[in-house]
Amino acid sequence: MIQTPSAGDASELEWFKSSYSSSGDGNDCVEVATTLGAVHVRDTKDVQGPRLAIAPAAWVGFVSYAAAH
Repeated sequence: MIQTPSAGDASELEWFKSSYSSSGDGNDCVEVATTLGAVHVRDTKDVQGPRLAIAPAAWVGFVSYAAAH
């Protein structure tokens, strides 16, 4: 895992969230932005807060694991 917020300017990232994340208030989710070198993850409720930057292979492993559980 990369511990810095991003590789590049985080303000230029295009964030999106899953179409499956339609809870009661619509904000109980994480948002994701992809770049060539990282998958960036942030809390939908705190868009200026902390962010993770994860290697693409690690993200694929996480999504596969989460989908199975």
